[in-house]
Amino acid sequence: MDLQTIKRDLSAVLTEYFERVAFPENGIFVVGCSTSEISGDWKGTNSRLDVGRAVVSTLEEFLIPRNIHVAIQGCEHINRALLVERKVAERNNLEIVSVVPAMHAGGGTQVAAYERMDDPVEVEHITAFGGIDIGGTEIGMHVKYVQIPVRMTNRRVGAANVVCLSSRPKLIGGQRAKYDFTEANKEDYVLGGSQ
Repeated sequence: MDLQTIKRDLSAVLTEYFERVAFPENGIFVVGCSTSEISGDWKGTNSRLDVGRAVVSTLEEFLIPRNIHVAIQGCEHINRALLVERKVAERNNLEIVSVVPAMHAGGGTQVAAYERMDDPVEVEHITAFGGIDIGGTEIGMHVKYVQIPVRMTNRRVGAANVVCLSSRPKLIGGQRAKYDFTEANKEDYVLGGSQ
């Protein structure tokens, strides 16, 4: 798989994502990425550091100018722990765990990110605003409830399928709840019947 094609594919996905999603500044963007799937192989069978490096450098081009923090999800062999900068973990009160990535326990993208981060740490769980799943890595456990799938026209990076997620606040309450503040919200009235 040509690395320039991977970078071009991912750039197209990220361009479209950030055109569709108003991602909050200082938010956390979760990335699940199978370098094996990008290369056309089954997850965990052909982890590639060069592909991971292409993914990480492309992510940086989009996230750093937007002041968005990345969390790279590892594979099942480290319980899908996430690699983040220590300052992000501390600022968000995330529980740091004792593990570091390897090619077949974390994966090529985590190893590539570990090389580039200033002070990387692994955390067990995160509640991010949104993110990207490249190759069916199942990032949903790390994205806020309520998750919103982002409908994309660009759906592949290399040979891997891509799914993107955003989120919104929960709608809570019952019959009397309102979801927009208008003049009607200030109107007082007598409630009838039993409450």
